[in-house]
Amino acid sequence: MQRDAVEATYKSREIEGFLDLHFYRKVGFQLARFFAWAGFTPNGVTVLGTLIGIAAGHLYFYRDLATNVVGMCLHVFANAMDNADGQLARLTNRHSPSGRVLDGIGDNLIYASVYLHLCLRYLAEGGSHGIWLVALLAGLSHRLQSETAEFCRDAYLRFAVGKLGSLELSSDLRPRYKAVTWSNHFSGKLLLKLHLSYVAEQERLCPGLVRLEEIARRTFAAGMPQTFRDHYRQLNRVMISLFFLFRTNTRMLLLFLLLFLAQPVWYFAVELTALNILLVVLAVRQNAICRELEPLVTEHAH
Repeated sequence: MQRDAVEATYKSREIEGFLDLHFYRKVGFQLARFFAWAGFTPNGVTVLGTLIGIAAGHLYFYRDLATNVVGMCLHVFANAMDNADGQLARLTNRHSPSGRVLDGIGDNLIYASVYLHLCLRYLAEGGSHGIWLVALLAGLSHRLQSETAEFCRDAYLRFAVGKLGSLELSSDLRPRYKAVTWSNHFSGKLLLKLHLSYVAEQERLCPGLVRLEEIARRTFAAGMPQTFRDHYRQLNRVMISLFFLFRTNTRMLLLFLLLFLAQPVWYFAVELTALNILLVVLAVRQNAICRELEPLVTEHAH
């Protein structure tokens, strides 16, 4: 019974990593139950987790491994909170459009704290001020990598698993954004602006997914055929492993390893080289898969 309850808060086992399945989802579920009992909202959990993650980033400034380990523990707990807010939303059926935006803002603030304090640590050790430019480029790379991987993951949930009714496109959000005025609802307008910007950035690297979604909406209005789902799953078998490489767990393990080696600044180098190469591979392959699937969608239309 307990296992079924935890399973109900998963997005899909196919796209959950080992640590997510065997640690974060289980811990997050217990935290979600506690926060539900305490009357927290999912957005409240997101804010609390963000503050803990920012504190973790500060502790990476110190060239003391024991202090760094405390930061790592806080970072792991913040990641568990990031799981708990989504699980709480699914557990209590309290989804909100602002939740995804706040979640993204929280992740950005946590890594901004990490990057800031790694730079300050490097400078305190006598490093060059050029590290600020390196960190900025690494941060922009991180943003693109995370956005694109999330878009591809959501597409998998939509087309292969069937857990999303549709992909959220910028064309869906623009009418909502225009309908709200700054004078009457400033915070709502701001959140919609950030959300629209986020989705538009996702679409730039994967226009094939946008086109596939638009065609699928017209063709599969009565429901998506299982044959199409199976075909999409088959073509994306290898791509799933790339989704995992861009996940927070992978980044955290890399950062922790470099902290133990007392060389955390090398995290920026991996971000700018290896992960950006994988980003290009992900985007190119995903767009190619979409082009391959378009004729299959058209066949179902006739």
